[in-house]
Amino acid sequence: MNSMKKIYLLLSCTGLLAAGCNKSLLDTSPHDRYPESTFWQTPEAANAGLVGCYSVLRNQGVFGGKTSNNATALWEETLSPNAYNQTDAMSFNSIARGTQMSSTGGIVTARYSDCYSGIGRCNTFLKKVDEVTAIDEATRRRMKGEAYFLRGLYYFILENYYGAVPLILDPPDKSTQAKLPRTPRAEVVTSVLKDLDSAAAILPVKFTGADLGRATKGAAMALKARILLYEASPLLNTSNDLAKWKAAVDAAKAVMDLPGTGYGLFADYRGLFLQPNENNKEVIFDVQYVFPQQGSSFDLICTQYNTNAPLLDLAKTYYMNNGLPVTDPASGYKADSPYLRRDPRLYGTFTYPTDMYRGAVISATRFAITGYGMKKYSLYDSIAPPKDKADLKDGQSDINFIVLRYADILMMYAEAQNEVSGPDATIFAALDKIRDRVKMPHISNTLSKDALRAEIRHERRVEFAGEGLYYNDIRRWKTAETVMNASIENYNGKKIETRTFDKLRDYWWPIPVGEKDLNPNLEQNQGY
Repeated sequence: MNSMKKIYLLLSCTGLLAAGCNKSLLDTSPHDRYPESTFWQTPEAANAGLVGCYSVLRNQGVFGGKTSNNATALWEETLSPNAYNQTDAMSFNSIARGTQMSSTGGIVTARYSDCYSGIGRCNTFLKKVDEVTAIDEATRRRMKGEAYFLRGLYYFILENYYGAVPLILDPPDKSTQAKLPRTPRAEVVTSVLKDLDSAAAILPVKFTGADLGRATKGAAMALKARILLYEASPLLNTSNDLAKWKAAVDAAKAVMDLPGTGYGLFADYRGLFLQPNENNKEVIFDVQYVFPQQGSSFDLICTQYNTNAPLLDLAKTYYMNNGLPVTDPASGYKADSPYLRRDPRLYGTFTYPTDMYRGAVISATRFAITGYGMKKYSLYDSIAPPKDKADLKDGQSDINFIVLRYADILMMYAEAQNEVSGPDATIFAALDKIRDRVKMPHISNTLSKDALRAEIRHERRVEFAGEGLYYNDIRRWKTAETVMNASIENYNGKKIETRTFDKLRDYWWPIPVGEKDLNPNLEQNQGY
């Protein structure tokens, strides 16, 4: 079992620790939990408190997997033209259709509340850990760094989807926090960047042994790079301030140049997302799962429920293996064999009719929703699975979900540097590494800045398909108003439904109506 996965299990045990040491029948303290007044006394308690900060990552509003049949991290893809959530699980398809409201519930409500749950735990930890005198100072500082990183991540998620949100940096206190107004989004971002800088200053470059899976210096720096890239993108950088792009370049380059990390691209694109290869050199930060204690439903979603079903538009996006798009007459594409000689990342991401899957040829009805089934983040592939993994149920998957990986750092650098300088050798060097892994031809170094921007955006889409990044990409590029106002189709071009996207409203999610009922000082986003 992965070491950090073991650490997550502490939460399920802490209540048991308090129940076995009654010294008096007249003791009225609860025995099924620790009161906060007596909790922060030992290094073990402090570590359990920090694990509680990590644990929220698996809540349904964040990356999911903690509740029945939940796979939030995989359903995120269905908000984009890449995939379809036919059952509207967690209201993801309502957002994709452009029909979400403040009362929609599902992910709109859960994301807001779960992120604040994580923030509250981090705030409490940062306040209370100093009371634990038995911890050596080096360990205390490192643990604070982890909490700063996690608080920054939770606040990044909030500001990225909802915009302005109340900025709370103290432990939960209903009397002072319940009626706070929304803090301007720019102030929240500034606070997040401060947290990440604080984390990077005190976290180690890497963890080993029992601490694998904790946030590192590189994780804090990589998240900072992502935030700065988003800030520099057209949705938020309407004046195209090149200084913002330069800040994103510098942040990504700092991760690339960080000594001692061992970061690089894992040799096998498909293998990168399989459990035997967890904690490989490409993974900068991931969310830990382990069956039977804290599993996910990723395999069930991918192979049976098919509620992250890839769409035809994604399939058509992959180039031929000669580097030409399928629309180019010189590409060699043939309509009667549409999946032959394509970019290998297609085969590493999803299945299609005539593909081999679980030891059998796939029919057009095997994945009946669109004809396609997602393989990424599932153990199932071309060969038949071992008997003990042949029929995984709810909560039985335990592949980690990768939040930040090194390929994304290379892509961030390439995108931002192109905006700053136009095409240069460093950009092509970064992109070549990614394409070399899958033996795809290099992007032409004669492209103009605009043409290279289009290629970088294409490369991001196929490299990260199935990982939940494309929705945020089309939002920050401000192209969602074009690509989301369209019909979606199954594998043979049959229309499934028509989606809509209101450019005056849908770039931001509504503040959930329940939150506004509790706090009337929360101003609603435009259009809701």
